[in-house]
Formats: sequence, C-alpha cells, structure tokens
Amino acid sequence: MASASGIRQRDYARQYEYLVLTLTPADSLPLAHQRLREHAEYGKWELERSLLYIGGGRQYWLRRRIFRVERTV
Repeated sequence: MASASGIRQRDYARQYEYLVLTLTPADSLPLAHQRLREHAEYGKWELERSLLYIGGGRQYWLRRRIFRVERTV
C-alpha cells in the first residue's frame, strides 16, 4: 500500500521564468534583433510576445523553461 507522502506532484503554474526587454524609440531595430538573438542563443530564451507602442518603443517578453532537478538518492 502506497502512502500519500510518496506521491510527488509538479507545480504546473511555475514552468517558465520570464524576462521583459524594453527598448526606447531611439534604439534601432537591428539592435533590438541583436539583443533578442543573444538572449535566445546564450540564455536559451524564446520569444513569447512582442509589443510595439505608438511612440516607437518596443517591449519583448521572453521565456524559458524552469528545470527542477529532483534528488534521486
């Protein structure tokens, strides 16, 4: 008979961590793309959402999966 304490449940609400990049209208589009590429390549971030404001500012939401290591011993 299995005890209730032996069952592990994952918290599915916290599977990702987020990073928000905000760029001003003075920043160029190639600079924005370069920053996104660097975060994606070296930090394993993926683009979830982007927003372009009326004044020319940009905001990007990046996310990456949280890997939790469970103890095996």
